[in-house]
Amino acid sequence: MLNIQEENDIKECIRESLDRAENHWRQGGYKLLAKAATLDSVNERMESAPSHIPGHSIVQDDITIIDEFIALVADMRDSSKHLNSAISEKTAKVSQLQRVYYETSALLPALALTVKFEKGSVTEYLGDGILALFKVDPNEKSIAIYAAYEAAANSIGRTRELVNEALRERYSLPDINLGVGLAMSKTIVTLIGLPGEKHPKAFGECVFRATKLSGGKNEIYVDELVRKTWPQAKGGTLQFVQRSKNDVNGYLISK
Repeated sequence: MLNIQEENDIKECIRESLDRAENHWRQGGYKLLAKAATLDSVNERMESAPSHIPGHSIVQDDITIIDEFIALVADMRDSSKHLNSAISEKTAKVSQLQRVYYETSALLPALALTVKFEKGSVTEYLGDGILALFKVDPNEKSIAIYAAYEAAANSIGRTRELVNEALRERYSLPDINLGVGLAMSKTIVTLIGLPGEKHPKAFGECVFRATKLSGGKNEIYVDELVRKTWPQAKGGTLQFVQRSKNDVNGYLISK
């Protein structure tokens, strides 16, 4: 659960992000007509590149790194519908491309900060969502599992509420919804891309499974490995309902 200071930090993050987005829109963003809104992370690309991958601040092209992570993918629902379907001016102050631009401008930084509070790190921005990684210590896997779950629960919970409050107050927009997927696996940490333009990347099954499992509506799905590794606790209140999502076997977490 977010504490008061963390909530205030997220509110400030949302406020600054929307102020910046509005300024960019006024400075020329409105000229974009039918192009999809995306927010891509920018990293310096070279044969040895700085990285946001937890535990690997520098990734070198000639060094093979195998590590284990929990991947968290948080994805906004119906962003394509928001882009293509206009809202009446009587209902909301912005619509279509401008709407999606403001929604993602508020949501993505807020999610990144929520992940950071739990010692995870966003490694990629996916247009209308994020990919975050939590490093798994082989001897203390429960720490990464609890941290990833806390970030996921806060993302679809209080953080989403704070984003919706800001969007509602500024633009009279309806609430946005999120899906979150969690998956764990070994990964190869490497550089991907053309010489001189390479980007640090963690390549593993957890990323693909978390992406597939992020299709719920304000729900958290975990893969089989996270479920099997989940620490057993007496009197635990969480339930795991087996349910496939996008052809991936997973479990819906419910209380």
